[in-house]
Amino acid sequence: MNYSKTLLRLSAIFAAVGAFIGSHMAGSGGYEFQTLHAHILLVGWLTLFAWAIFYKVYDPSPSLLTTSHVWTGIIGAFGLTIGMWLYYVRPFPLPDLFVTLFFVIGGTILLISFFLFVLVAFRKVD
Repeated sequence: MNYSKTLLRLSAIFAAVGAFIGSHMAGSGGYEFQTLHAHILLVGWLTLFAWAIFYKVYDPSPSLLTTSHVWTGIIGAFGLTIGMWLYYVRPFPLPDLFVTLFFVIGGTILLISFFLFVLVAFRKVD
C-alpha cells in the first residue's frame, strides 16, 4: 500500500466535502454545520494531507507501526466526522447511546493515530 497516495486521495475527498459544506453555509446564511465543517477540513483534509506529505518525504519503512498509524488515522477521521454529524445534526432517529459512542470511539481512534504518529515521527526514518 502506498501510504502517501492513499492519505492524499482521502484528504482530497475531505477537502471537497468540507468546501461544499462551507459553500452551503455561506449561501444559506445558516451556520449549523460550522463545527462539522471545521473538523472535516482540519482533521480530514489538513491532517491527512500533512501525513501524506510526511510519508512521501520521509518514506518510512512499512511496519506494523506505520500501517497502524495510517489505518487508525483513516478510520478515526471518518469516525470522528461522521460521529460528529450524527451527534450534532441528528439526521436519523438513532439511539443517543449509539450516536454518542460512535462519536467518542471515532475521536478516540483518531487520538490513538496522533500518538502513533509521534512514534513514527521519532522513529529512525530512511
